[in-house]
Amino acid sequence: MKLKKLLPILEWLPNYDASYFKGDLIAGITVGIILIPQGIAYALIAGLPPIYGLYCALMPQVMYAIFGSSRQVAIGPVAMDSLIVATGVSMLALAGSESYISIAILLALLVGAIQFLMGVFSLGFIVNFLSKPVITGFTSALALIIGLNQFRNLLGVPFVQSDQIHILLKDIITEFLSFDIQTTIIGLSAITLIIFLRKIHAKIPSALIVVVLGIVTMKFLSPYFSEVAIVKDIPSGLPTFSLPTLDFELLRELLPIAFTLVMVGYLETISIGKSLEAKQNEYRVRPNQELIALGIANMVGSLFKAYPSTSSFSRSAINQESGAKTGMSALISVIMVVITLLFLTPLFYFLPKAVLAAIIIVAVFRLINIKEAKFLWKANNLDFWLMIATFLATLSLGIEYGIAVGVGLSIVVLIYRTSRPYTAELGKVPDADFYRNKDRFKEVLLEEDVLVFRFDAQLFYANAAYFRDSLEKMVTEKGANLKLIVLDAESINRIDSTGVEMLKERVSYYKKKNINFYFAGVKGPVRDVLFKGGLLQIIDINHFFMRDNDAVIYYKTGDKTAQKKYAKYIHQAYD
Repeated sequence: MKLKKLLPILEWLPNYDASYFKGDLIAGITVGIILIPQGIAYALIAGLPPIYGLYCALMPQVMYAIFGSSRQVAIGPVAMDSLIVATGVSMLALAGSESYISIAILLALLVGAIQFLMGVFSLGFIVNFLSKPVITGFTSALALIIGLNQFRNLLGVPFVQSDQIHILLKDIITEFLSFDIQTTIIGLSAITLIIFLRKIHAKIPSALIVVVLGIVTMKFLSPYFSEVAIVKDIPSGLPTFSLPTLDFELLRELLPIAFTLVMVGYLETISIGKSLEAKQNEYRVRPNQELIALGIANMVGSLFKAYPSTSSFSRSAINQESGAKTGMSALISVIMVVITLLFLTPLFYFLPKAVLAAIIIVAVFRLINIKEAKFLWKANNLDFWLMIATFLATLSLGIEYGIAVGVGLSIVVLIYRTSRPYTAELGKVPDADFYRNKDRFKEVLLEEDVLVFRFDAQLFYANAAYFRDSLEKMVTEKGANLKLIVLDAESINRIDSTGVEMLKERVSYYKKKNINFYFAGVKGPVRDVLFKGGLLQIIDINHFFMRDNDAVIYYKTGDKTAQKKYAKYIHQAYD
């Protein structure tokens, strides 16, 4: 059983059902058809020769099929990671040079090693600091940057390449009228055709169709499109095994971009995997295993000339929709890429770069999530502005700083929310024996001598002062008639030593003012900490009740029935 957890392929391969093969075959071929032109296109985004996009579709897919816990996630080159690679590596070497290529491959090894170690030590939770609004803002900005960077190939103008939108827009506006009419016709025609085919049916291989039409057009009508840039020679053959050149000073410089790739790549993979998991009951996605699988995929991939890879939203969805049941579909996609590398690369000689730009632009602009922005605006203003801040930071400051701003803001929002949780005064529901929030239930009964206070969070050093201040504010509002405070502790699931000391101080403080302090609904682990912290030296066990109503009845009538039952229950728990 432990071996199956380490090698998830053993969960499905030994019991592989022949009935699965048809779906896996169709899905593998479909994804392969899409992957080949995308791989070539995304390598250009990364600043690498086209062949390296196909290298990314080989060993990383094989390794993920063996070690990945999802059976339908499609691994390989993606637009987002390709631009992040270009942004980081272009600061260290000239795009397309041998040095640039070796650094991109070394980056894959570094990214894989970090992912693998995070998975082994179960550190996947770290990525949770990137909230969904942050991811939405980051990916939307990145999609816009990727799309604008492709205008150079779409329009045939050597616009500057950058991950800062003001630099891109300034150059595009200045040089826009220099567009090449032939290249622009090819590019815009490709975009129009892709959108049209997708509207007819999502499963139509629109990318492959425009690639074929582009190649045919340039091969037979090249005199009419002499100014259109084409891919030209793509080397044939499979990548050979070689170790990336290790340079520790270079590794140190690559660390910031590597961590960005780790976080973005893992979040893409786990979010895609979880969405596909919900559509079936055959397997469960294990987050830390996904990190291990991605780590091995990138490390082994780097030994065969692949740059950093991760999961693709579009290819994973198509893989599932086409009937993929297991990782066999990924292996079939690999076979298609192998056949292409061995025999078919000469066919791509006449492929226009404008067609590749069209494929990229249509693919990435779909990642600009306006729908999510509208939802956040209605559902949660704070999350909406968190998304907008990340979006604008990524656009204006660049990818690395954008993700740093997003993580920083996520942590600030987390601290804010945990340090200032929701508090409420509760009132008795008429003709009932339970209490509810007076701000949400207007009909509840409030008594001038009783305050039932609820605190909706763990009580610890970061919010202990806020607890004290919120309680004191409500006590002041009650006035001099207040004789009883009941702390409804049902929502408090944890308390630390600072929280205990603050409660002891408050209980003693109100005791001097002749105000009773009772506890209701305290969870066992919280009660343990309170008792070990010495609270019973200030008040006795008779101040603890199962429910708010029991505490109020005991105060009003002296009826100890409910209190005795609870005290007996507590004693049994400690016997």
